[in-house]
Amino acid sequence: MKSDVETLNPTRVKLTVEVPFDELKPSMDRAYKTIANQVQVPGFRKGKVPPRIIDQRFGRALVIQEAINDALPGFYGQAAEANDLQPLGQPQVDVTEVPDPAAGGDLKFTVEVDVRPTLELPDFSTLAVQIDDVEVTDQDVDERLEQLRERFGTLQGVDRPAGDGDFVSIDLVAAIDGEEIDSAKGLSYRIGSDTMLEGLDEALTGLSADETTTFNAPLAGGEHAGQEAQITVTVQAVKERELPEADDDFAQLASEFDTLEELKADLRSSAERAKKYELGLQARNKVLDALLEAVDVPVPQGLVDDEVHRHLEAEGRLEDDEHRAEVTEETRKQVRTQLLLDAVADSEEVSVNQAELVEYLVQTAPQYGMDPNAFAQMVDQAGQVPAVVGDVRRRKALAVVLEQARLTDASGNEVDVHELVPSFDEDETEGAFEDVESAESAESADSGDSADSGDSGDSADSGDSADSADSAEEPDGEGETPSPGDPTSIRL
Repeated sequence: MKSDVETLNPTRVKLTVEVPFDELKPSMDRAYKTIANQVQVPGFRKGKVPPRIIDQRFGRALVIQEAINDALPGFYGQAAEANDLQPLGQPQVDVTEVPDPAAGGDLKFTVEVDVRPTLELPDFSTLAVQIDDVEVTDQDVDERLEQLRERFGTLQGVDRPAGDGDFVSIDLVAAIDGEEIDSAKGLSYRIGSDTMLEGLDEALTGLSADETTTFNAPLAGGEHAGQEAQITVTVQAVKERELPEADDDFAQLASEFDTLEELKADLRSSAERAKKYELGLQARNKVLDALLEAVDVPVPQGLVDDEVHRHLEAEGRLEDDEHRAEVTEETRKQVRTQLLLDAVADSEEVSVNQAELVEYLVQTAPQYGMDPNAFAQMVDQAGQVPAVVGDVRRRKALAVVLEQARLTDASGNEVDVHELVPSFDEDETEGAFEDVESAESAESADSGDSADSGDSGDSADSGDSADSADSAEEPDGEGETPSPGDPTSIRL
């Protein structure tokens, strides 16, 4: 097989491929077997029709066409590999010459396909970014103490109109054009949380127990999602949260410490850790922006268009030009980022081992509400393991850049990335990187969530120590990976 490559632009090439008839013979043999299993010929069992009979009855041209369809993906892949190409997106194939059914001859075809561009990477040590100072104030400590008190607060019924921050038990009825379409009773809700229906907070404010009001709002889910409905809400009970006194007794209740001062010192330490994690995330994002600014990354327009179309089609918004412009801009940056980090990973010879892949899957599964084993099985069955490996590899590549970049704080002091990410290690960049990414949720979870269902006098939440306020949640990754072209989809 011979192949030549022509560069059409920095992200697109044209392959010209010539395949001798002899190399097509294995596919011809498979084509005869395939056709023999599909046709009925009197005197022959299905699957046992000889090649000469197939040629006589159906013509050898049919066999050649079947053979080409079978062989094209493999020949295309061999040609791409021989020319060191890394295809992106679906290839456009044009068969220019097929073997003569009688005399044979060469198979000739051309392929136009988007490819990863060759990028010139800078010396990562020349990347300089400034991040905020690590500063923990008394207010930060007080806020954490208040959050901890709220977690141990109790709900008490009150005989007054509901206000911001109160917890209410409510009944809801939704109707469209006078017809009831949904209802719910005994729902617990915290006024001000804005987590249920648009306008619900305003409707509930000022209502007392056994009072009812109506308002209009778009429905958030179900078959009528997005439709305007008339909502009738009835307050069954109003409760307020009573907080425990911040004293030594509370410190002993909420933590392993004996005194309030010891508890506050621990809260200050945890606040400092959270600040450092936040700054680690800030450093990562700023280093990535600096890298994108320093490198010219040409983007395959066809790949962007395909991704945007898939996105809008899934949302049912193909005709929304304004949204299309937003998605196009986001997709273009996402593709630039992926191409750049892939180039860094290649340059730095970044690899992903099985332990890192498993760690990533275990940490990602909760985002989808799935057991890690079930999530891993789903990823495998969907054929997404290569995409996941690529995502982990890019994260590690960015961690390499982050380690080499020059960081300073707002006061002009040099910052060691290891101080922002204590577990950072050359052999454990992925684990360290995930610590950085947990910064966004290092603060305590909203205390109202766990108190919503509490009864009067019941504990609003529970916890063993102050550190339990620092649970972290893994944020989204860099974004979905555009799937590389699938050569098996090539057909005549």
